[in-house]
Amino acid sequence: MNIVGIIPARFNSTRLPGKPLEDINGVSMVMRVVNQARKAELSEVIVATDDDRIFEHVINHGAKAVMTSPLHPSGTDRCLEAALQFKTTPNAVINIQGDEPFIEPEVINKLALLLRTKQIQICTLIKEFDSNESLQNPNRVKVIINNAGKALSFSRKAGDDSQKQFQHLGIYGYSMQALKEITRLEQSPLELKEKLEQLRWFENGYDIYTAQIQENSVCVDTPEDLETARALAKKRD
Repeated sequence: MNIVGIIPARFNSTRLPGKPLEDINGVSMVMRVVNQARKAELSEVIVATDDDRIFEHVINHGAKAVMTSPLHPSGTDRCLEAALQFKTTPNAVINIQGDEPFIEPEVINKLALLLRTKQIQICTLIKEFDSNESLQNPNRVKVIINNAGKALSFSRKAGDDSQKQFQHLGIYGYSMQALKEITRLEQSPLELKEKLEQLRWFENGYDIYTAQIQENSVCVDTPEDLETARALAKKRD
């Protein structure tokens, strides 16, 4: 099965402009993500960007990149445009976050395994909350699943204790057909209310399956996160 990894990378981040090119102990953030993704069981890894600086940086460091429109409302839309530029259209796509410089290949492989072994449309990753403070944080998206691992709900609000809630991690796998379909959908009322694009897919009848991981991720959203990543890189490299 031809599964490709696509890393959307925008220059104009609100909280940390230019973050794909930020240096983390001698390696840019985007190249750290690329290097980790290359270790996963993927047919190919490519960066999808709307910025010449990122494009040239990735190409100059021996990786693959494509230019995409600056008008895309989400990384999902950018993934579709990039996927359609492959000589052979992939069977499935994994949308890899461009701001997780230490993402583990095994994490990506869990989604690839779901896509290979089950006839599913969309899949994503979850993990247990590490604290009640994290559970109550509206920036941490909560997921409730059934016994088969299918997501039943996504919300920024913490619910009661009647059902276990997991933390959602923003990495997705899609069949190519589902990716084409969901990018044509109009924004939905629930999506607009919670600012979660996966609710648009829910409201249009798409199933989203999950795989649980134990690994902790380091997501770089702010200058403080960047300093944390730099300190961690010095210990790991």
